[in-house]
Amino acid sequence: MEQITISNIKIDVVRKNIKNIHLAVYPPTGRVRIAVPLTVNEDAVRLFAISKLGWIKRHQRKFEGQERITPREYKNRESHYFQGTRYLMNIIEADAPPKVILKNKTYIDLYVRPETQVEKRHKILTEWYRVELKKQIPAMIEKWEKVLNIKVNEWQVKQMKTKWGSCNIEKKRIWINLELAKRPDYCLEYIIVHEMVHLMERLHNERFLYYMDKYLPNWKQLKTELSKLPVSHANWSY
Repeated sequence: MEQITISNIKIDVVRKNIKNIHLAVYPPTGRVRIAVPLTVNEDAVRLFAISKLGWIKRHQRKFEGQERITPREYKNRESHYFQGTRYLMNIIEADAPPKVILKNKTYIDLYVRPETQVEKRHKILTEWYRVELKKQIPAMIEKWEKVLNIKVNEWQVKQMKTKWGSCNIEKKRIWINLELAKRPDYCLEYIIVHEMVHLMERLHNERFLYYMDKYLPNWKQLKTELSKLPVSHANWSY
């Protein structure tokens, strides 16, 4: 990948068939990425980055104190999040099909067969997250289809490492990051609205911002809250 360094900050440069330059700083590490039109030369990219240096540093500082979640070991009393609530894991070994149960507001019970390895425990919990997240999405999409007067032809849940959500405008299809199962429902709703608005406006331009302000006036607050929540060791973001 093409990369430049400005004031000791490494910046990834991605060339695309686009009209404008797009700058982003991604949590949790403060990674900087500039998407530029194919015809823009390196000197122009550098000048743009220098002009935005203060903005870049301000956003990187936001992520420095953000809580990190280390790789999970799926053991007793380990922290796991579901719909914005922190639970302590309780491993229950039983010679029966695996399952996950929220015992109360404190514990999440993971039933596994004896000697089940970490990778398998991870898979069991991940599939439970997928099922639970898929229960939340349809009602939210239906609600916002009526508000925005737009139809979503298809939606899917998948693990993504760079975005909370994405969309295919031509096919009117949206994808939701599986990690949102761990976030409060208002974070999930914000991402769904964000992607549905993209079906009306492709770019993050004034028209897009107008729609977000009109239909979800507190979207900036929701975006900030989503960024403040604990993030995994992986480098996915929005």
